[in-house]
Amino acid sequence: MIRVVVDSIRVSLLTQHRVVVLRETDSKRYLPIWIGPFEADAIAMAIQGHEPQRPMTHDLLKATIIDLDGQISHIFINDIQDNTFFARIVIEQRGRTVEIDARPSDAIALAVRTDVPIFVEGHVLDQAGVFFDDEEQTAAETTTREPVEEPESENEPELNDESMSIFRNFINTLNLDNPPKGGQENS
Repeated sequence: MIRVVVDSIRVSLLTQHRVVVLRETDSKRYLPIWIGPFEADAIAMAIQGHEPQRPMTHDLLKATIIDLDGQISHIFINDIQDNTFFARIVIEQRGRTVEIDARPSDAIALAVRTDVPIFVEGHVLDQAGVFFDDEEQTAAETTTREPVEEPESENEPELNDESMSIFRNFINTLNLDNPPKGGQENS
C-alpha cells in the first residue's frame, strides 16, 4: 500500500462535478477521484477545521465507532473496477481488526476527521494515477494549496495559462462521453 494525502478538492467549471485529488507522499503522482458535492463539502470542512452546528453523517460514524470501543486505524482505496473506486475503513476494536467496505469519499471524509493515514493499493495508482512534470507541479502548488472557498468568495486565486496547464492535461485524460453517474466515484 502507498500512503497518500488529500492534495485538493476541485470543481469542474463545466459540469460542477467534484474531484478529490490525492497525492502520493513520496512522489508527484496524483489520484483524482470523482465525488459528490456533499462528500466534497464534508472533506473540505474537516480539512479547514470547520465544526458544523449539528453532526454530519461522517461525524456520526466517527462517534459511533468510538462509542463501540473502536479506533480507526487507517483507510485504503483497495480497488478500481470499470472506473469505480472501492475503499475500506480499518478499525481496531477490542483486539480484533474489522474492515468495512466504503465509498472512497466517505472513507476520506472519515480519515480527515480522525487524522488517520490514507493508503492506496499500488495497482490502483498504477491504473488511475497521474504524474505531473516539475513545471506543472510548480504552477499547481500556487493554486492547490489555497483553502477551499465557497463559490461566492472574492478571494479566488488568479487563473492564467500557466497555472491552468495542470488541469488542462488532467481534463484531456477524461472520458467526457461517459461522465460519472450519481453515487459512483469514477476517475
